[in-house]
Amino acid sequence: MKKRKTKKSKNTSKKWWIILGVVLILGLSGFIFQKQLAMFAFDIFLSDTVEIKLSDSYKPIDGKPAVDREITKPFSVLLLGVDQRDEDEIGRSDTIIFSIIRPKDNKVLLVSIPRDTYTEIVGHGTTDKINHAFAFGSVKDKVIGGPKMSMDTVGKLLDHEINHYATINFEGFKDVVDAVGGVKLPIKEDIVNKGAAHEKFRVDANKPIYSGQEALYFVRYREDSDFNRTERNRIFLEAFKDRVLELDQIAKLPMLMDIMGKNFKTDMKPRYIIDLAKQMFQMGSAPTISSYMLLGEGERMDDGIWYYLPNEEDLTYTKSLITNWMDPNIQPSALMVPRKMEAE
Repeated sequence: MKKRKTKKSKNTSKKWWIILGVVLILGLSGFIFQKQLAMFAFDIFLSDTVEIKLSDSYKPIDGKPAVDREITKPFSVLLLGVDQRDEDEIGRSDTIIFSIIRPKDNKVLLVSIPRDTYTEIVGHGTTDKINHAFAFGSVKDKVIGGPKMSMDTVGKLLDHEINHYATINFEGFKDVVDAVGGVKLPIKEDIVNKGAAHEKFRVDANKPIYSGQEALYFVRYREDSDFNRTERNRIFLEAFKDRVLELDQIAKLPMLMDIMGKNFKTDMKPRYIIDLAKQMFQMGSAPTISSYMLLGEGERMDDGIWYYLPNEEDLTYTKSLITNWMDPNIQPSALMVPRKMEAE
């Protein structure tokens, strides 16, 4: 005698046929409506999961009230790449980028601040290299990571309040790149770090794909100009953005969130990040990224330490650039195009 299928087994079977149908549609039609279908798949299967996992990265700043900002309004985020190998190590901010996101216009401005910039460390009572603010803030606040002191310091230097921060450490950087199968980088000549005071490494040119470790070497390489280092950061962000937007990467989002949970920190609420990503994703094209770097000159001071001294004229220009991009009433056609920087 044949066993009768239970109502539960029928419902389960029906559920999996629906999922299979969606997967087939995505596979057959992806080349036509790649982004729209990826967004559909995210909403159906992953949105709630990603929000839960992002909560592990949500670290608000004590004393700073959370702001429920309109999803279309321009806002600023201080992006910090931290030379921290694990959660228990106090690191410094190896990469410092004042970023402005204009969701409604699908545009992003990245203003890089050289890590050796000589400036007042707000809240510490000293003048030092700007990348020390993160470590000083960690000790002062008795927490691992000092985003508030970094935000206050960069904010005073550029004369603009910073709305949010986001940090990622070296291990998270490498693991996330590896999780998406590496990135394509236009490396035409071998990169060799061989200075006596620097970590030794080599990245071979003309490879079709680069691992997380190689990508980290690419953005951290210091034996040429600050201009070139800033340009490499921009190139990497573009390459990684393109990689993540590929249709076959959408299913990896929960895994990426697991990796970033202990390595990525931000005071942006999880739901806001998801809504922001969807807002920009639905624009029909990837965000347009514009880049600039605070210009200056290197100089060895009386204490024998080498610092980067900002050019006063360029500092004024950078402040006006940020003011322009932060104004919600500025039309896209009136946004300042960062002036061309010349390689040293």
